[in-house]
Amino acid sequence: MTTVSASVVQRSGNRVTYLPGFEPQGLPAGTKWAFVTRNVPQGKVVNTATLAGRAPVAGDLVLARVERIAQHTRIQLRNGRRSLLYKGDHVVVVYGNRYAPDQFEAEIPADLDLCHLVAAGGVAAKAVSKHTRLKWPTTIRPVGFCVDESGDVVNLRRFGLHRTVAHEAARKPVVAVLGTSMNSGKTTAVAALVKGLTAAGHRVAAVKATGTGSGNDLWAYEDAGAARALDFTDAGYPSTYRVSRTEIQDCFERLLSACLADSAIDVTVVEIADGLLHFETAELVASGAFASQVDHVVFAAGEAMGAAAGVERLRQVGIEPLAVSGVLTASTLAIAEAAAVTGVPVLGKSDLESPRIAKLVG
Repeated sequence: MTTVSASVVQRSGNRVTYLPGFEPQGLPAGTKWAFVTRNVPQGKVVNTATLAGRAPVAGDLVLARVERIAQHTRIQLRNGRRSLLYKGDHVVVVYGNRYAPDQFEAEIPADLDLCHLVAAGGVAAKAVSKHTRLKWPTTIRPVGFCVDESGDVVNLRRFGLHRTVAHEAARKPVVAVLGTSMNSGKTTAVAALVKGLTAAGHRVAAVKATGTGSGNDLWAYEDAGAARALDFTDAGYPSTYRVSRTEIQDCFERLLSACLADSAIDVTVVEIADGLLHFETAELVASGAFASQVDHVVFAAGEAMGAAAGVERLRQVGIEPLAVSGVLTASTLAIAEAAAVTGVPVLGKSDLESPRIAKLVG
């Protein structure tokens, strides 16, 4: 592997121009490509470049060396396998911000200095806070930006889905699953809906519209029988934290348009990460894009009080939930409390997995 240096290239902003006689050398043998890079053809990366003065931006692919193993001891590979990490391993990861109250908050650094593997799916950033039950994330040392044969930095956005136009006559139901926070039961509810709708004879697409790049939720959707599973990385975003209002709506619409225009899909179930207090989630839920595309909302909560607050907040923006679900449905008493205070049906995992759910979705 050759890291591009001043002696063999000319630099201009985001581009490296190779001088005559220089042959790109590729990446080190055994380099581990993270899950979030899965839509980037590996042959597109022919070398690395430090590009002094060029700050990383969201979506940039970077070759990094593992310096210290901490919270993340494994990395999710492109094929879904969770590979053990060792000090000295080379990994191809993607710069992105992270917002996860139960794990880390992390920001894209200003340069190619030491940073962290802040998500096992392959997101690189500098952690600024963490949950007390966790260690700090695994430390990585960037070697250089990944560059293509033209000398351009390879960025995930170049390989994102384009918006697809679906005929209005082909309008199909879209069910969104929202929640109070991380770990409120959203992914479980999505998977259960996929299972129930599939059992009713529908071909179901499942979409993770916001969050931080990882394969876990997509695999849960596929395991439940989703005919198609997409997430924001398919639209070119390693994460959606600190993404502008325009971009978050564009990402949402591109993902949904791909499913609505797919003749093999009858119903789409879409998960919105984190909780209603999360800035990007609140922006999306209150947007015209959400109102025009989503037919039904299922709200996941950990307890009845969270369900009450969430349902009230949704009603404030003109959304009447189809049902409440989530972690609270593990308790008969919590189900009764939530139903009484919200006036909304409370459906557990078995209810959502039943083919009867198709009658509510329409």
